[in-house]
Amino acid sequence: MTILSGKARLAGIIGWPVEHSRSPRLHGFWLQRHGIDGAYVPLPIRPEAFALAVRGLAASGFAGANVTAPHKLAAFEICDTVEASARRAGAVNTLVFQDSRIIGRNTDGIGFVANLRAHGVDPAAGPALVLGAGGAARAVIAALQDTGVTVTVANRTRTRADALAHDLPGLLVTDWSARSAAIGDHALLVNTTSLGMLGHPPLELDLDPAPAGLAVADIVYAPLETPLLAAARAHGLRPVEGLGMLLHQAVSGFAAWFGVTPVVDDELRRFVAGDLLAR
Repeated sequence: MTILSGKARLAGIIGWPVEHSRSPRLHGFWLQRHGIDGAYVPLPIRPEAFALAVRGLAASGFAGANVTAPHKLAAFEICDTVEASARRAGAVNTLVFQDSRIIGRNTDGIGFVANLRAHGVDPAAGPALVLGAGGAARAVIAALQDTGVTVTVANRTRTRADALAHDLPGLLVTDWSARSAAIGDHALLVNTTSLGMLGHPPLELDLDPAPAGLAVADIVYAPLETPLLAAARAHGLRPVEGLGMLLHQAVSGFAAWFGVTPVVDDELRRFVAGDLLAR
């Protein structure tokens, strides 16, 4: 048990709602591991109070905060400085408070690529097909483009995919109805939609056209093995679960707030996965 002092470093996760977040459990594990005088807390903040609350946190001595739905675009607007990662992603998921300034970054893409590599998948091995055109897709696509690969996006609403291609030059677009046929031309398939998440319909996708060695990544982590990943395993493909993205994207913020760069390892994975299995 950690006893906080008056010098404790403070950070948290801002969302509305926020009780579903695993971030307090994740960061709490690292705080305990490193014996840090600090705390990471859930911060349920209504959208209309977001700007006032963030400035209040910065004025109250917080080191920073993570930001989750529905606040990532509002976080982008409130920052004094927006790092390149957030500009490319078009959203902020990590705030760092320094000298009365609010600095915004986006670590989702970094976390996604790090998780690929942790599973033995080279993100630069070949073209990627990304399903979905939301905020997570934007961060994933930008990170993949930065490795030098060609990325194609398919979304249920074509206009959103076209808008994303306008913002991310070089991004190709294919119709949602052509998603299964397009798999054969790619080395990596990524699901960034909510399809397959607990409480949501499964992703309908035919993996028969998949080339041998195709890596199939799903950023959904509840359940730990989505129907897509189960199907990939049954086809002899390379599944990449979404929990690792959550873990790896948290490293940068923790280092900025608490002064220690934590490690993503099996012990951490089991701890957070245990929470998921218990739900």
